[in-house]
Amino acid sequence: MKMIYQVEDTPAFKQNLVFAFQQLLAIIAATLLVPTLVNLGTAGATEVTMSQPAALLGAGAGTLVYLFITQRKSPVFLGSSFAFISPLIGACSFGYLGIILGAVFAGGVYVIISLVVHFAGTNWVDRLMPPVIIGPTVALIGLSLCGSAINNLNNTSSGDYNLISILCGMIAFVATVLASVKGGKTAKLIPFIVGILTGYVVASVFTAIGYAAGIDYLKIVNFQPLIDNFSPLTLKSFLSVPEFVFVGAIRHGADVLGGSAGVLQVFLLFAPVALVVFAEHIADHENLSSVIGRNLIKNPGLDRTVMGDGLGSIVGALFGGCPNTTYGESIGCVAITRNASVSTIFLTSILCILFSFLTPFVAFIGTIPVCVIGGICIALYGFIAVSGLKMLQKVDLDDNRNLFVVSTILVLGIGGLVLDFKAVQITSIATALIMGIVVNLLLHKGEKKPEAK
Repeated sequence: MKMIYQVEDTPAFKQNLVFAFQQLLAIIAATLLVPTLVNLGTAGATEVTMSQPAALLGAGAGTLVYLFITQRKSPVFLGSSFAFISPLIGACSFGYLGIILGAVFAGGVYVIISLVVHFAGTNWVDRLMPPVIIGPTVALIGLSLCGSAINNLNNTSSGDYNLISILCGMIAFVATVLASVKGGKTAKLIPFIVGILTGYVVASVFTAIGYAAGIDYLKIVNFQPLIDNFSPLTLKSFLSVPEFVFVGAIRHGADVLGGSAGVLQVFLLFAPVALVVFAEHIADHENLSSVIGRNLIKNPGLDRTVMGDGLGSIVGALFGGCPNTTYGESIGCVAITRNASVSTIFLTSILCILFSFLTPFVAFIGTIPVCVIGGICIALYGFIAVSGLKMLQKVDLDDNRNLFVVSTILVLGIGGLVLDFKAVQITSIATALIMGIVVNLLLHKGEKKPEAK
């Protein structure tokens, strides 16, 4: 795919600011959802409360660390990782310090893997994960998110199925597609902003009609977060310091941690999951490599991307509590807009940090209907899936061995096979990837020639 802006290019500042805001809109919903789900999972049973603005700042800070470690050669944003939701819920019972320790353990696993890769090289990645493995795995990442997009499209903030909600989401999707394909030069670079604004305006019109006519079915936008933010009108209505995890750890100490036994339990919660997420890390970077036409596994190198991911997770968790991971939404945004500029990702990180202190912004994001987010995610997740399918063009699918490998990954992944060992849960994507590797090695045992055309 030919990029309009390559990795080292720097768009004009005003233009770059718009691009960065678009990246922010693409990743913000998922980034803010993780702390919300953790809070719901603990249901007030612990002293720990995860903060959405703090998670946003943590994602921005973690991405800055990642960009520094990768020498500004990998244009992807690191957001809150959904894989760590269950470990985070468990770690909350060990207090804020338990959350920080969990991130340190997860990041430590990444650092160890990075050192191993640094000394062992990356040739093993090519052997274990040729296109016949990476292609369907990347496609699976996009396909596995389709359910989330449709669930968002189906539901209003009240959680009820609503045809008007679906209409607003589809309008946002169509606006995104038209801006990307038929729009002018500027519109083609900011299709998600066009889509979100169009969907938001349409949803607001329906909402206004709903309030005027007293019809709840038409009330798509929930303006309550904005109303709550400005009532009463105080300085905190405009600026406030997020509730950082490291501050909570200092305030509450280590009393809840429970000594060495608690530390061991936190380790068992986080370290195994980090091994699972590593597989997805490789798939994401292979996908991004195919999008921008550069081999990120070789340059800046898998050792640097893994190190950046690990250290970025630790830094991000110190502020927001959530270990980070590369975001498919960010990669999809790069693919659709054809803007691979690292300066855009850098500016996105800065905006995340600044906006985390700006309470009206966080409140406004809370008013964007989930159906509108679902609409633009159809385009985002679809591009991820198609990127994986394009990798299969290199594979000889007339060879039944390759067909078995691809089918193994797709069926296990789409079917949702999760391996639950109590202490650690291997996600369906990781399970599919592992089984795909096993089947591929068995079927091509002793074969020196690659299966790709």
